[in-house]
Amino acid sequence: MKSRFRLLLFLLLFTSLTANAQKFSNPLKYLEFVSDEQEIITRNTWKYTKAIAHSRSDRAVDNKRNTLIKSIERAQMKIEKAEAYEGDEFKQNVLKNLELNKNLLQQDYAKIIDMKEVAEQSYDLMEAYMLARELADEKMTKAQQEYEMHYYAYARKHDINIIESESDLSKKMQISSDVFDHYNELYLIFFKVNMNEVYLYDAIEKNDIGAIEQSSSALLDSATEGLAILDTVSVYNKDQMLVNSTKKAFEFYVDEAEKQVPKLIDFLILNEEFETIRNQLENTPKKKQTKAQIDAYNEKVPLINKAVDEYNRTNTQLNKKRQEVVGGLKSAYERFLSKHIPKD
Repeated sequence: MKSRFRLLLFLLLFTSLTANAQKFSNPLKYLEFVSDEQEIITRNTWKYTKAIAHSRSDRAVDNKRNTLIKSIERAQMKIEKAEAYEGDEFKQNVLKNLELNKNLLQQDYAKIIDMKEVAEQSYDLMEAYMLARELADEKMTKAQQEYEMHYYAYARKHDINIIESESDLSKKMQISSDVFDHYNELYLIFFKVNMNEVYLYDAIEKNDIGAIEQSSSALLDSATEGLAILDTVSVYNKDQMLVNSTKKAFEFYVDEAEKQVPKLIDFLILNEEFETIRNQLENTPKKKQTKAQIDAYNEKVPLINKAVDEYNRTNTQLNKKRQEVVGGLKSAYERFLSKHIPKD
């Protein structure tokens, strides 16, 4: 009974699938059918692009990626099920193209999400992350070009006249690509310089004067070089927003390295001397403490107290200015994308 039931169920399912398979009376209708499915995918691709530009939530971006994958899978099922008009060559090329797009989203773009989580740790990781994004985008663009090649070849084969027109979606996608190119270029220039400040404060936290001096010098050199590079950058749509905000950050780094870090180093040197004198005094029994030891300690106390005040004041000023310029740059990145990447 079970065997007969399964056979009956299979026959019913097969009959249902066969009956529901779309058939097309002419090549134009089949081309329109494929084009409609591609349009859905293109719209979901645009939603994914918008999420990358406008959403602050990585989860929201990933949800759009998954929605796009599902739309490709639905298109694959519908095109696979439908009967191609006079031969399967175009159908198989379209399905192959859809599979390529799906794999890119499931593998390359998923890998990019993982890379983003660690990209902030070093310039090399950030550069690798941005390069991976660029390569994935190039693959996606190439896949779209291949689809269009097969689309127009099918139209020519069946004497279908395609009226060339750039859709609103394609215009938006091109705008987004250009905007992100400028965004990424400026961000990578900034990130390279900013990492030197990260290394600087790692050294300060460890009270490593040699590393502080080395990192401060590297920060000064990279920020100065960055300012020169900014003068050569091509801006997007005459918008100087990112260039000007990055310039303010680099000017802050130059001032920090040239004028403020030496004050921090002076304190650390003085504090090291004071700790040596205090430790020697505290480790000497009171009866054996000399007048020279006590005088040296008493002489350093007001100096170190003054130096502590100066150190704290310098740090407070640096933190306030850093928050202003770097926070302003972060805000500029968000405003730039919001301004130039279409929302609708």
